[in-house]
Amino acid sequence: MKYEWRKQEKNLYGAKQTPAIVEVPKQKFILVKGKGNPNEVDFSDRISALYSLAYAIKMLFKNAMKNKIDNEIADFTVYPLEGFWKKVNGEELDKNKLEYTLMIKQPDFITQEIFTKALENIKKKKPNALYDEMSFREIEEGKSIQILHVGSYDEEPKSFEQMDEFARKLDLTRIGDFHKEIYLSNKNRTSEEKQKTILRYSVK
Repeated sequence: MKYEWRKQEKNLYGAKQTPAIVEVPKQKFILVKGKGNPNEVDFSDRISALYSLAYAIKMLFKNAMKNKIDNEIADFTVYPLEGFWKKVNGEELDKNKLEYTLMIKQPDFITQEIFTKALENIKKKKPNALYDEMSFREIEEGKSIQILHVGSYDEEPKSFEQMDEFARKLDLTRIGDFHKEIYLSNKNRTSEEKQKTILRYSVK
């Protein structure tokens, strides 16, 4: 049996183009922090290294489950790239000063032990200094507002305005100085106007 996040977790990844409240449970992630312009090479290098580790985890789990019985989960689809972005105050957005944490969610059955072993394997097979910056963590976002943004990343403020208005109507307050972005489209294979990104922030 293969675990597929698109089918199993529609409440988190099936966002619509209108704001909605969602309860985000504690989740496991592999992650790496970064600073600077997301159009620079360092950003794409971090994404590439993170995906290499994600697939190393998938293959390690799949190989370990080869001889298991039919009704057990023996494989899973790699989750999409996600990122926490620190809120930038002020009128002008200076992308060179952005702070972010890139992450890829892991299924509940992936453990710290599997992460550590996969990390050892990928370091030997595909050496990269960025692997030393990666970690495995549980994060709970709790009560949140999310929306599906379709289009350019530079047009996200329009979707955030919808979210803020929705929060005001429900007398909810945004908490934290960051928001979550979940990239459902591969930007290298999708035209800018069709890119799909889930935007989310925690509220109380």
